[in-house]
Amino acid sequence: MIGDKKDAQKIIRVKSLGPSTDIRALAKEVINRCKLIHPTKLLEVEQLLFYLQNRRDTNLPSDSTTGVSQKPISDELEQPSIDTQINETASLNDIDDYADMLYENVQDKIKGSALILQLARNPDNLSEIIQKESVLNVLTRVYKEEWHESIELATNIVYIFFCFSSFTDFHPLVSQYRIGAQTMTIVEAEMKKYDQWMEEITREQKKKPRDTRANITIDNKYKVLIRKQEQFLRVAFYLLLNLAEDLKVELKMRNKSIITQLIHALDRDNNDLLILVVSFLKKLSVFVENKNDIVSSLFQFQ
Repeated sequence: MIGDKKDAQKIIRVKSLGPSTDIRALAKEVINRCKLIHPTKLLEVEQLLFYLQNRRDTNLPSDSTTGVSQKPISDELEQPSIDTQINETASLNDIDDYADMLYENVQDKIKGSALILQLARNPDNLSEIIQKESVLNVLTRVYKEEWHESIELATNIVYIFFCFSSFTDFHPLVSQYRIGAQTMTIVEAEMKKYDQWMEEITREQKKKPRDTRANITIDNKYKVLIRKQEQFLRVAFYLLLNLAEDLKVELKMRNKSIITQLIHALDRDNNDLLILVVSFLKKLSVFVENKNDIVSSLFQFQ
């Protein structure tokens, strides 16, 4: 017997939300306090809290002397632009200038994309950004042609399109620019890069004793690279999960070996990434064909 499905609602008051609030920590607290929200929704909760935090600031005059300033967007998702210091608040009026920065050197591209991301994280701005075809065109071009120049740059841009993917109405836009297909291409390349790093680490560890300073330096270098890569993967898989709401899109992902990449990601130690990957696999396992692919891939990576 199947019971009726009921909607449930719980009101959680977030009195601690302010201009300097750690959004990610607060999002985890909200999920812990409300069992109705699955842990895989962490990024969406962060997005909503960021939106509320932004709305609370809108009553401040633009030249406010209260000393309150918006937190750098790099603090909101495990610092996707970890090496970039954004000390300014983005303005929609300047979005064309930010887009122009994507034609400059790598550091300017990272900064320009980070400022556009700061705008995209506020849902109120998405309908305005979507009108800026030239901005979306340059973001897409850089994502497809120059993503390999910087993982921070790729993370910023995929995060911008993730913001759009959080709303079903914007899925046609994301599909129009073929962001899902490009994201899968980058994910596959990053997975191969990860395998190369593991081989390099193994070779280096065989050369010298484990406790030498040289090996410690190598380990730390790879830790930074892996952490930055996992920041990208977390946003990338979340975008793909959102787009997979459409079964036709999910089928295309399956044909492009999304299951293989997800299984490969289970080798990581990042809990947030692992929760997301397992949830994605759970969604895919509804279909027998996908379940068989999951089993085959598990044996492949053993």
